[in-house]
Amino acid sequence: MIRLYRSSASVLLFAFLSFLLVFQSAYAVLPVFAAIFALVCCVMCRVRHGSIRLAADDLAMLLVLVLFALVWLADVWRAGQWPVGAGGEGRWLPVWPLLAALVLLAWRYVPPAPSAWWWGVVVGALCAGGIAAHEHFWLGRWRPDNDMNAIPFGNIALLLGALSLVPLVSLPGAWACRFGVWKKAMLILAALGGLLASVLSGTRGGWVVFPALALLLCGAALTSLPRGRVVALVVMLVAALLAMAFLPRASVSARVGEGVENLQGYAEGNAGSSLGVRLEMWRAGWHLIQEKPLLGWGEGKLEAQRDEWVAEGRFNRGISQYDQLHSDTVDTLARRGIVGMVSLFALYLVPLGLFWRYWCWAGPAENKAVQREVRAFALSGALVVVAFMGFGLSQSMLRDPRGLSGFLGLLVACWCLLKQAAADYRVCSRSN
Repeated sequence: MIRLYRSSASVLLFAFLSFLLVFQSAYAVLPVFAAIFALVCCVMCRVRHGSIRLAADDLAMLLVLVLFALVWLADVWRAGQWPVGAGGEGRWLPVWPLLAALVLLAWRYVPPAPSAWWWGVVVGALCAGGIAAHEHFWLGRWRPDNDMNAIPFGNIALLLGALSLVPLVSLPGAWACRFGVWKKAMLILAALGGLLASVLSGTRGGWVVFPALALLLCGAALTSLPRGRVVALVVMLVAALLAMAFLPRASVSARVGEGVENLQGYAEGNAGSSLGVRLEMWRAGWHLIQEKPLLGWGEGKLEAQRDEWVAEGRFNRGISQYDQLHSDTVDTLARRGIVGMVSLFALYLVPLGLFWRYWCWAGPAENKAVQREVRAFALSGALVVVAFMGFGLSQSMLRDPRGLSGFLGLLVACWCLLKQAAADYRVCSRSN
């Protein structure tokens, strides 16, 4: 029975990572199946083997997920309105962190196979790159998005591409090399595919986050690779980025030029441009925060007050087109106040601190493959959190269905695989 649960978890994880940016409903259908299997697993394991034992850091991860959900649900109850989102896809977003907590609880007892993670991020990045290339070069779309929001599409693709490089910098001689050169080639192609999807999608926020992800990867490489290979990695990333940025039909130069023009126009009083409207949303958010700093305006009431100010002529009318303020930080603080901001920062910083602790605990990876696996998943977790922190500065990723689903799925899977690798490492250390 345990083997069946593990196989199911592995298949669901692989499918989630592979198809999140491929199929329209993958962000919801696969997590629901994962939650159902998790519930069955928790019940059966409790009946057969007694209570599931969790460490203090597991409880910390569960606590931040539950806290974020409860604060959001309390805000929904207070305001009497659920989030809507584009096409009504975001209605049940406040409940999703609770489902993620349930999956974490089950996967801590029966984790998926590590190979499901690595193959999932590789296939997901390759699919994203292939879709972006097909839509841009074949169909002639300026910003490919697979009929999704181009910003989450490009951001998540970039993250999957970065995660594809982790085996090369943290698992030398292990997973990345076990079957020879072809697997290394797959990892590199996946990284390039994710980067290509980000570049072609025109997600400027992702381009700003790219250097932070590259620094994390290069810093990890310095502890496990010869200096020559680290230099080669840096050259490859920079060369790939420049090559994609200067593709004849790529939108990079146009998007950068557009951003500069938008800033100049905003300084001259024109707030109707793409970037101008975003700056107007942040300015409106700052005024909303000043009015109600502790608890915020509440779900739905934020939009009502914003639109009232727009009708008075205080802000550009373009900001009324959106159901969020284009920043997780600004939107959360304006909507749920300092209380909501505490829950958001806890969701970011507690996991990031735990991943960093395991990275340091495992020490420099030398010869033990299981030790390298701990550091690989610790690095992957840090990449996930840092990426979403950066994405959330200029886009409300956690109010987007695929953004929130992607963050929670990646976070929970990475944590459970890290804990399993750490347990194996402890067993290996004791046996030696």
